[in-house]
This record gives sequence, C-alpha cells and structure tokens, in this order.
Amino acid sequence: MPELPEVETIRLGLSKYLVGHKILDVDVKLKRIFTGDPKSIIGARVESIDRFGKGLVINLDNGYSIAIHIKLTGQIIYNDLTFIRNRNIHLSKAKVGQLPNKFTHVIFTLDKDAKLYYNDIRQFGWIKIVKKADLKTLPFFKDLGPEPIPSSGQPPLTLEQFENILSKSNLAVKVLIMDQKRIGGVGNIYANDALFLSSIDPRRKAKEITKIEAKKLFGAILTVLKKGLKYGGASELTFVNALGEEGGYQNHFLAYGKKGEKCSVCGATMEKIFLGGRGTFFCPKHQK
Repeated sequence: MPELPEVETIRLGLSKYLVGHKILDVDVKLKRIFTGDPKSIIGARVESIDRFGKGLVINLDNGYSIAIHIKLTGQIIYNDLTFIRNRNIHLSKAKVGQLPNKFTHVIFTLDKDAKLYYNDIRQFGWIKIVKKADLKTLPFFKDLGPEPIPSSGQPPLTLEQFENILSKSNLAVKVLIMDQKRIGGVGNIYANDALFLSSIDPRRKAKEITKIEAKKLFGAILTVLKKGLKYGGASELTFVNALGEEGGYQNHFLAYGKKGEKCSVCGATMEKIFLGGRGTFFCPKHQK
C-alpha cells in the first residue's frame, strides 16, 4: 500500500498542477467507491491539496473537499494537452497503460483541457465529497495518529510521544509503528527498512524497546521516509506520481523484499516472516 512518501509525492504533484483548475464535470463509473453528490463540486475551483497520513484532501473554493484514500492500488493522475505532447513526461506503460483504461473509475473534467483520473485495479480505495468543516468527522481522519513528517500544518510526532507510544504496548514493534491510529503514514515498506536501519528485531515487544533504541528507531523512521520522498516513492506494485510516472525507492530498499539475499550490514541471509498479516523482512543476526 502506498505510504507517506508515495502519497506526499502525489500531493506535491497535484499542488503544482491541479491547484487553480475549475471542475467542469465528474464521471463516476464505479459508484460504490464514490460517496457524495458530484453536483456539489461542479463549478468549484481547486484551492489547495492536503495530506493526512496516507489520505489526500483536495480543497475547493466553495467549502467542499474531495477526500481520497488510494489504498493498495489506487492512482490519481493529472493530464492535459501539454503533458500529452510533452515527451519528457514518462507516463508508465507498465503501471498505467493508456488514459482512460478499464481500471479508470472516476474522471474529473477540468478547465483548460485538463482531466484528473482515478484508477484502481483492486477497487479498495475511496473518494468522498464532504464539506471541509466536516472532514475530521470521517473515521480515517478523526482516528489518525501523529505523523513523523506531516504536510498540512499539524504538529509532527515527537521523540517523547514516540517513546510513550512504544512504552504502553505489548504489540510487536513493527506492528505498532504501522498502526495508523498510533502513528500516521508509516506502512510495511518503511517499517521494514527503519527497523533494519536501527538494528531492531521487528518481533520484539514495543514496550521492551529501550530509550536509546527508541531514539535510534525514531531517527531511522525519519531517514527512510525522507529517502522515500527523495526518490519519489516506491513503485513496487502500481504506484505512480500525479503525472503517471514511476518512483525509484524500490531500487533502494534496505530490507523490504530482500528474502534470501545477503544482509548489507553483516552478510547473513535475510529472512521473511509474517507479523500482523504482513510480510516482514529482517536480518536474523544484526537485528536484535
């Protein structure tokens, strides 16, 4: 599932290209992923783009917002005639194909010959039209924990908060840092890599992590999230940025997907287990 760096990469792209456009029409092809009245946003202009954890919010000038969660395979792709003609835009043929395609479930028609496409192969994502004032009443946004790298004005997760979250939980530390109600934005890829970088066994109980280890893990989470942002996210499955281009963090994984390979730290063979139903990659030697 796309995580904080991937969704933030989309937000940055939409902030650059979508803001200022007027919505002329909304074509909902798969009604079960769409909540709200499309008519309430037609004629409205895009003012800003926010991100809360793994969720996106497109704010409009008429008091409404479009809340989007792309879940496992969702894509939000901006396109206009300039991009269609621009050979420097590398629309991923492997991850997207043509626009629109059979996985395109919502099309926003914009002014200036532009469109915004929502694609979703697995159809787990959702789009909700809500009044901006009611945004925090949606369960996903209301229950979201503090984020290591917020983008919408909220205060960031502090080391003190992080230590407190760890100290109160019997959960495996990897499962805990992926819990969106406790810490927003961190998913499987970056949890694996942060634990590898901090030399902590993902199976250990969170409350058994020492203060020294907690500080190391906190720093590692920030490091891998920033690295993910630097490389435009990971296109392991279907992730693409707001222009349909692939990210590059998949070429820089530290632990994720490394089962059977030699550990880059100590040379031991990397292993894979399942924690909380998610594939967990780690070094059995240097992660303790």
